[in-house]
Amino acid sequence: MAITKQKKQEILKTTKERLAGTKSVVFVNFKGLTVGETKALRRKLAEDNVGYFVAKKTLAKRVLAELGTKGEMPELQGELAIAYLSASGNGADVLAPARETYAFQTAAHDKGSIEIMGGIFDGEYKTKQEMMAIATIPSLHTLRGMFVNIINSPIQRFVIALEEVRKQKEGATA
Repeated sequence: MAITKQKKQEILKTTKERLAGTKSVVFVNFKGLTVGETKALRRKLAEDNVGYFVAKKTLAKRVLAELGTKGEMPELQGELAIAYLSASGNGADVLAPARETYAFQTAAHDKGSIEIMGGIFDGEYKTKQEMMAIATIPSLHTLRGMFVNIINSPIQRFVIALEEVRKQKEGATA
């Protein structure tokens, strides 16, 4: 079914509004995704202020060309959906679109029905491999926990050493 010119203009306008100013966009091939899986994916993404919509490739390419993104657009094969950091997500985790899409892709319930095809990160087009690398970076909360463990490790070792010295002195006086 053909889309009217007026409807195409509306789609272009809403797509521009959604993607304008966002720092993180993931292009997703969603072939074979069921309605239930789509709802679950949208819910999970919405928890992290990530928007998700299905786009017609020709219209999406036109909008992406107008955004002025640096680099070369990755090849978009199959059905196209776009996960992006929504406007209400200002100050939010810019890695969330890639990380949550990747988490859904690798989940046990998913049977290869979605796949990251590339994206835009910090104003530049990224390939599939680059977006996969971004997706595997832990969340800020996890990184902070890892940092605290690194800082705490020498302190723990020092306390253990002091405890051993105390035990040796108690054994020598007994």
